[in-house]
Amino acid sequence: MAKAYQNVSQVVREMGLLQRAPRFYSFVAVGIALALGGAITGFILFGDSWYQLLIAGALGIIFTQIAFLAHEAAHRQILSSGPANFRLARILAGSIGMSYSWWDSKHTKHHGNPNMVGRDPDIEVDTISFLEEDAAKSRGLIRLITRKQGWLFFPLLMLEGLNLHYLSIKYLLTERKVKGRWIELGIIALRFALLLTPIFLLLPLGMAFAFVGVQMAVFGVYMGASFAPNHKGMPIIEPGARLDFFTKQVRTSRNISGGWWATWLMGGLNYQVEHHLFPSMPRLHLSQARGVVRDYCAANDVPYTETSLIRSYGIVIEYLNRVGLAAGDPFDCPAAVQLRRA
Repeated sequence: MAKAYQNVSQVVREMGLLQRAPRFYSFVAVGIALALGGAITGFILFGDSWYQLLIAGALGIIFTQIAFLAHEAAHRQILSSGPANFRLARILAGSIGMSYSWWDSKHTKHHGNPNMVGRDPDIEVDTISFLEEDAAKSRGLIRLITRKQGWLFFPLLMLEGLNLHYLSIKYLLTERKVKGRWIELGIIALRFALLLTPIFLLLPLGMAFAFVGVQMAVFGVYMGASFAPNHKGMPIIEPGARLDFFTKQVRTSRNISGGWWATWLMGGLNYQVEHHLFPSMPRLHLSQARGVVRDYCAANDVPYTETSLIRSYGIVIEYLNRVGLAAGDPFDCPAAVQLRRA
């Protein structure tokens, strides 16, 4: 299977799919800048009006699109050199209130070992349990949530934006060795100052809090709804299991069908299989790589998973509810649980 990946890589290189796409990313950047300018204009024109919540929702969408660009810069997809991409990623991540260093520390581990127990931080428990053993350990309020976590997953995502800000700042303030710590803290502080100052100066207090709440909720749901379909509900790799790179990346990843609209909606994350095989491949080229990878998977009897966006959400909800059953009934006594299991 290692040879299969070498063959795929060679075909991809010969097709020029690993080359940068500066015009495409310039177009995306201009589009985001125009959208942001339109949101600012709308904020000024609406004044003291509840229509401002539309602007808040729009900002949540725009910030998520910026997050997609930060993700791509971190994978060296945009600019020609690694350091330039990393500087861009740091600025873009900070501009939406996230720490690039925090994100990179966990995302690199995820790419190396997707869905592997003990090695992929994306399946570690964080209110939501992705493994039955974690669900079984839940207690109190978390246990109540875990029992119905599939149905609660999308409502909980409304808090994900706040969680991302909290984890980023916590990492920057508590980790001993963080490259560019003060730069990132400065960018994040400036970001919140530029965002919150006009909101709380120009809007009534209640409306200002509602504005921030809607923006954070849309941002959290959009981010979570874009990343969740990619691996949740796919095979879990047990500790110590040995899989070659090609098989490991393909078996644990799920593509989302839909073509160009899904690519714009999800920032290229709809081609998760190809992204994991070729992390530095620009978004523009992922659809072409898909055909090559599908052919090699068919030739080498490797399952290649692709489904619709709606179906993927159904799979995620079903999987999380199944895992949540391990939490048991929070009102059961331990002795009764043991007797039932026996």
